[in-house]
Amino acid sequence: MITNAPEPVATDNSHTCHRNPTPILLTVRDLDHGGIERDVTKIALMLDHSRFEPHVASYHSGGMRFEQLKHACIPFLHLPVSSLKSASALSAALRLWRYIREHSIRLVHAYDPTAVFVVPIAKALRVPAVLSSTLGYRELLDPRTRRQVRLTDKFVDAVVVNCEAMRRHMIEDEHISTEYIELCYNGVDATQFYPELVGKPEPVAEASFLIGAVCVLRPEKALDLLQEAFARVRLLKAGMKLLLVGSGPDLPRLVANAERLGLQNDCKFVPATSLVANFLRALDIFVLSSRSEAFSNALLEAMACGCCVIGSRVGGIPELIANEENGLLFQPGDTDDLVAKLTAVIQDESRRRAFGAKAAEFARTKFSIEIAARRMASIYENILRRKAIL
Repeated sequence: MITNAPEPVATDNSHTCHRNPTPILLTVRDLDHGGIERDVTKIALMLDHSRFEPHVASYHSGGMRFEQLKHACIPFLHLPVSSLKSASALSAALRLWRYIREHSIRLVHAYDPTAVFVVPIAKALRVPAVLSSTLGYRELLDPRTRRQVRLTDKFVDAVVVNCEAMRRHMIEDEHISTEYIELCYNGVDATQFYPELVGKPEPVAEASFLIGAVCVLRPEKALDLLQEAFARVRLLKAGMKLLLVGSGPDLPRLVANAERLGLQNDCKFVPATSLVANFLRALDIFVLSSRSEAFSNALLEAMACGCCVIGSRVGGIPELIANEENGLLFQPGDTDDLVAKLTAVIQDESRRRAFGAKAAEFARTKFSIEIAARRMASIYENILRRKAIL
């Protein structure tokens, strides 16, 4: 059961298999609304619990994903690390050391820069399998964290990536050998994200046509470019609105940009929410305008909900959007190109609906969370088998 106590006791789940499930520990900095946090939570929930007993550790005990794990009784370890140079880091290291030993953790998988803290401890304890993940371009990390994460590459048994673009990034930019890279695409929960005709929620209930995005509000998402493009197409339909769902450090700048463009009444902001599917189903067009992107959960979820999708031609986005088949791609940073793509589907309803239907089928059949969980389980088992643990 989830707990904030220093030494939580793992839930004793009932299993019908012939051997005890393998205890594994997944780590992430926090458990709120970001994409990596969502990845950790989905894998912890969807792994076959007759084969694996997932535990989750995080620097913060709270947030949207924390509540999901708590509801599912996934064992949780709070590691209150404020800085690697702080006294809290030492006490957290001792807490992690004891937890790994007491729960006989056989595999540790750090999904983000928690690897800097977790990997050395796991290796010192001779945990049989130690993995890290690279789920976004490392140039987005601050220089110190980037250097520290690169050090962990030398000690892990595998680096897990979420798309071919990240595999190329690790090989070409980070010089990691191919045999140390494992690919596991993200998956979408089709029981939550699926097409359905719904009314538009507040604060866009009166919109006649809705363009939108769902993401953490950070500069690399280039939402100012989306605002610029929207300002140029909004008169194509009376009552058109732009909806931006998410929280993050770029919010003040985006609000100011909306005012600069005269969009105060037409650009609506909604904080990060667990009701993402409701907003996605209300969209006529979903836009991912990022300058840097790996494999976007939000884009995958929008496709699963039957949105007509437009994305920038960067990172893993072209691995989801096949241009002119299930959506449209535009050149990153090119407002004119985005305006042209928006105009094309705003003015052609049948094309827009066809893209949405094909996107939903593609997401459901190729990128379900069940497929992702099976793939991750295969990665874990293969590495443990190499170490002669299974």
